[in-house]
Amino acid sequence: MARLTPIPPEKMTEAQRQVVAEIASGPRGRVGGPFPALLRNPELAARAAHLGELLRFGTSLPPRLSEMAILVTARAWKAQYEWFAHAPLARKGGLSDAVIEAIRTGQSPIGMQEDETALHAFCVELHATHGVSDATYKHALDVLGEVALAEILAISGYYVMVSMVLNTAEVPLPEGEPLPLD
Repeated sequence: MARLTPIPPEKMTEAQRQVVAEIASGPRGRVGGPFPALLRNPELAARAAHLGELLRFGTSLPPRLSEMAILVTARAWKAQYEWFAHAPLARKGGLSDAVIEAIRTGQSPIGMQEDETALHAFCVELHATHGVSDATYKHALDVLGEVALAEILAISGYYVMVSMVLNTAEVPLPEGEPLPLD
């Protein structure tokens, strides 16, 4: 990180150490991404981590769809670290390489499943226009349902926040990794 660099353990407050231990012992297994920057306010970091855990691991959406929403958000915000972190998770969750590559390059993916098509249209329009048309909403509602739409909105909003933090803090990719988004 060039900005809001990680706080050395010996300079952390007790509250910061507790949050670091909590995040590291959770499903992420480590404290990375936006959390070193957010740790300036330990309660903020803890609450963001809890919300992120729910949105990544506790929604009704299969990983293929939740990760797709994250990738569309990363693309919209040109969040290099977010893309780097979540493209492999999307692939592992079942999103095809062709769809991932189309999203990466800002193209409309072809050959998607019906739920992927509805989610992609919803998320792309949401990021481009800061809302969705009645037609896009109705199609997504018919295909995905209300619970999924609420979750997709929350995932998109959360990862906008994460993207803002990552981009502003200039969280770097691991050494030698090329920037995935142009």
